[in-house]
Amino acid sequence: MSTLTKEQIKQLVRENNFQSVSDINEYLKDIFKDIIQELLEAELEAKLGYAKDDVENKKTDNSRNGYTPKKIKSEFGEIDIQVPRDRKGEFQPKIIPKYQRNVSGIEEKVIALYARGMSTRDISQQIEELYGFSLSAEMVSKITDRIAPEIKEWQQRPLEPIYSFVFMDAIHYKVKDDGRIINRAAYVVLGVTIDGYKDILGIWIGDNESSKFWLGVLNDLKNRGVQDVLIFCVDGLTGLKEAINAAYPKSEVQRCIIHQLRNSFKYVPYKDLKAFSNDFKEVYHAINEEIALEKLYELKEKWGKEYPFVIRSWENNWDVISPFFKFPEEIRKIIYTTNIIEGLHRQFRKVTKTKTIFPTDSSLEKILYLASMNVVKKWTQRYKNWDRVLSQLVIQYPGRLEEYI
Repeated sequence: MSTLTKEQIKQLVRENNFQSVSDINEYLKDIFKDIIQELLEAELEAKLGYAKDDVENKKTDNSRNGYTPKKIKSEFGEIDIQVPRDRKGEFQPKIIPKYQRNVSGIEEKVIALYARGMSTRDISQQIEELYGFSLSAEMVSKITDRIAPEIKEWQQRPLEPIYSFVFMDAIHYKVKDDGRIINRAAYVVLGVTIDGYKDILGIWIGDNESSKFWLGVLNDLKNRGVQDVLIFCVDGLTGLKEAINAAYPKSEVQRCIIHQLRNSFKYVPYKDLKAFSNDFKEVYHAINEEIALEKLYELKEKWGKEYPFVIRSWENNWDVISPFFKFPEEIRKIIYTTNIIEGLHRQFRKVTKTKTIFPTDSSLEKILYLASMNVVKKWTQRYKNWDRVLSQLVIQYPGRLEEYI
């Protein structure tokens, strides 16, 4: 498509007395209207096979039959056009189909603004300010509702047969239900493929976080084709390990070290926190499990009488903490924390911060889906040193990766 040259633009400016941006907009609006009108005329000419003033070459019993006025919405505001008709009523314009009244791509803009956390009323106001026509808050809501089939398709799409790491966590919101305000959890699952790329596998809206619901999520993953997961990285929800073992008995369960530390340190008063946390580094920085246990017992000797619950928490959860120690630094960096999914949650909170209560589960699902799509677009790089990570995983989990790489 050709564009105006610099000389043509200069000529345009000389011939028109532009005083403001709105003058330029009005000029472009008139040009846009003329182009649309010419395209409609050209379409009808192609349909009938003869030009408007070339009756001699007419080879059809059909003919022109006046115009139908039509108001369309464009990026330049509302425009009145004249849609040509044919006598037989066979002409169906393609440039602006029969029932289309919006040629601005406004729906995409509405959805993009909604995905950034704007309310339906704010979007309505902004559209009116930018394009000069009103779009009610109810219409904005209807436009965003049109992505519901897209969400359903995304949520049911087939997944990879195996993932190297899967991170699971929930984020909580308030939703209206029959006049009551209830707590709802958005269950989020994030996977890392065997090629080292991140992907959001799904978002499920349900009751407050429970291992029973998580089991349903895991079964959903199985039904969508996930046959195996090497390592699940999770927080400390009671019963979650058992749910994972029920769905994926061969998978390793790794508790997020950061979650474990946070849960431990909240019982330590400020006066001891710095010394206590420094001592604990000796545990989770240990080069292997044997040394980690030695350091934990040393901590027990030093702090066990004052803070028995903290030490007991590590001992009781050692089966889901200890896998961490058999891996090299490259893998430890990945499973040390669920920051990857917490970072996603931060993006969710950015777009939901203006909405203290959601009217329905579907409205919550809608905005989380749109936010997810914006995040996934930026995930173009695979994990650093992935070749070394994959080599380690092949050795640690023999027979499970070979057919996929």
